[in-house]
Amino acid sequence: MTKYARDEFDDVPEGTERRGVHRVARASGGAALRPLLASGVVALLIGLVAYFAIPSMGARAEAKAEPSASSSASAPASPKPSAKPTASRPAPSPSSTTPSAPPTSAPAVDKSQPVSVYNGTTTAGLAAGYGAKVTAAGWTLGPVGNWQGLAQPSSVVFYNSAALKASADELAASLGIARVEIAADLQDPLAVVLGPGAA
Repeated sequence: MTKYARDEFDDVPEGTERRGVHRVARASGGAALRPLLASGVVALLIGLVAYFAIPSMGARAEAKAEPSASSSASAPASPKPSAKPTASRPAPSPSSTTPSAPPTSAPAVDKSQPVSVYNGTTTAGLAAGYGAKVTAAGWTLGPVGNWQGLAQPSSVVFYNSAALKASADELAASLGIARVEIAADLQDPLAVVLGPGAA
């Protein structure tokens, strides 16, 4: 039972298709799904054909290629023309084909480079004494003074360029110094730093 009074909308004839004033009769759902189902079936068929037919086509192509490859392998190989002539020629001697390389000489010792002598010890006059030894050995003497850099554990000959390695070795040998090191930031081309043990 309803609390509201009946009106003209409550009287609906029983045999009509009317569902109500605001409702519209729906179309059946099967008709809307038919195109979707048909496209799904077509896609499935295409997938099955691709899955089963394409691999078998590749196997047939390989089977056709194998007999031709095996027949060519079983057939005697025909001699191929060689790119080199068959006539034998005497091999050229190495001296006639390559110019003789100039003999490699040891890097030259350059005694004209100025040699700086620095005293890294507390013994006064040590740098001047080694400066005299540098001059006596035929080297050009540069500045002589006290060492302002890091303290050295022993006497050392520094050189600031790889081209001066042979000169630094020769200088160290003439002064009886065992250590020779490169110091690219050193302003002097060759520098003798006297450390503990120098006399």
